[in-house]
Amino acid sequence: MQPQSFYQVVADDFAAVDGIIRNQLTSRVPLVEKIGDYITSAGGKRLRPLLVLLSGNAVGLKGDQLRLLAAIIEFLHTSTLLHDDVVDMSGMRRGRSTANALWGNAPSVLVGDFLYARSFEMMVALGSMPVMSIISQATRVIAEGEVLQLSKVRDASTTEEVYMEVIRGKTAMLFEASTHSAATLAGASAEQCEALRQFGDHLGIAFQLVDDLLDYQGDAETLGKNVGDDLAEGKPTLPLIYTMREGTPEQAALVRKAIQKGGIEDLESIRAAVQSSGALDYTARLAREYADRATACLELIPASPYRDALVDLSRFAVARTH
Repeated sequence: MQPQSFYQVVADDFAAVDGIIRNQLTSRVPLVEKIGDYITSAGGKRLRPLLVLLSGNAVGLKGDQLRLLAAIIEFLHTSTLLHDDVVDMSGMRRGRSTANALWGNAPSVLVGDFLYARSFEMMVALGSMPVMSIISQATRVIAEGEVLQLSKVRDASTTEEVYMEVIRGKTAMLFEASTHSAATLAGASAEQCEALRQFGDHLGIAFQLVDDLLDYQGDAETLGKNVGDDLAEGKPTLPLIYTMREGTPEQAALVRKAIQKGGIEDLESIRAAVQSSGALDYTARLAREYADRATACLELIPASPYRDALVDLSRFAVARTH
């Protein structure tokens, strides 16, 4: 399956969304445009606006309003990326330098604020109070998820339940807001809105599980980020939590020490431990379960190329290598 296949059915919409993003980046302050253009032109999968377009079309909504909603979601996502890279002190994203590595933390945070504010201006232009309710609530939950994750840095006692709460907030919530807001804007039935909301939640969890898996499987060139970043920051992700819980006493002690200390001095030993403890298999299996749950949610959505693309997207989320 080619990843491009699920973009093809909304190719015209996607091109229009790019145009909206470029138009909305205008500012009387040159540095805002410079950083905004740099981060939005970085490529990436643009999965969240894609989810908006596919979900809306799947329940019968086409046209400018749906495209505007997709651009709003991308602006929100991009603002969180700018802030996250500052919080995580990341120097690399999508295979190139982060904005904070090039311009410093202060401009990155402030341009993140600009993009966040612009997304709310665009929401006002959209004129849907139900959509505004979904997205404003989602932005709060995302912030809470990020703060919860921050509070667990270097905490080796973090449980799988807390980890799931973190990823549901920081990642799955925007996937969910993308599908839910599109269905709501389309005026879909309550059952279809709920089905697409749950689809987004399950897909977002599957996507983050694979992200955390790839931190120990991939290489920096393929991933476009630094392998071992989570470990370097002392973030207790599922492969590490499982190894501490189910691995040998020696493996558990190795991982516990690495989380508490931060840094990647023992990265190769840790990679070997998460592999042999079964942590990577467990994480991959859980990701597939969530992707299957996501697909099952689509039974309430009428058959169409858009629904097929959502199914393909669920499969891609767990089969990807970056």
